[in-house]
Amino acid sequence: MTDLFHFVRHGQTEDNRLGVRCGGDRDVPLTGLGVEQARRAAERFREAGCGCGLVIAGPLQRTAVTGALFAETLGVPLVGCDWLRERALGEWNGLPVALTRPWFAAGETPPGGESEEEFAARVLDGVAALRDRLADRPLLVGSKGVGRILLHRLAGRPGVELENCEVVAFARQPGPAGMTAGWRCDHPETSAQEAGPAGFTA
Repeated sequence: MTDLFHFVRHGQTEDNRLGVRCGGDRDVPLTGLGVEQARRAAERFREAGCGCGLVIAGPLQRTAVTGALFAETLGVPLVGCDWLRERALGEWNGLPVALTRPWFAAGETPPGGESEEEFAARVLDGVAALRDRLADRPLLVGSKGVGRILLHRLAGRPGVELENCEVVAFARQPGPAGMTAGWRCDHPETSAQEAGPAGFTA
């Protein structure tokens, strides 16, 4: 069986609605719309029959509640995992996304926050540690930054960002003999012939 996991970004928060930064050191709840987004996305995921046996969610309210709604709808266990915590943004928290975007592009580290390399290493190490749980075809629940690392660095899809409650699949590609296999993603911007086998995007 192909190694496969799904990732979903949490539902809307008030910070998302306002267009401001919200890192892993800022714990905010879902809005009413965010809860409804998660419920609808979970139902679509269930109807798609993706065979998920486990939901793994980050520790913040926005990811934990989204994960709980998916786990309840799918009838599968929910576990928490700290490596799925969003990047700590320190003094950039609460600033407009448009203002900070050039700082992200330049690879700057927010005062009091986490560097991009520290964050990426944490997320990619977490994926590597999933090897014993891939048989459950897990659904990971995180924030936009975690999805960005998975898309850009794990699957080689730079420039792609996920919307609230957008679900994508990551499937391991067969590698050349003696080499480590990589991952591909089924995001809509990926070409049809490179799409992951699950073929599901909420």
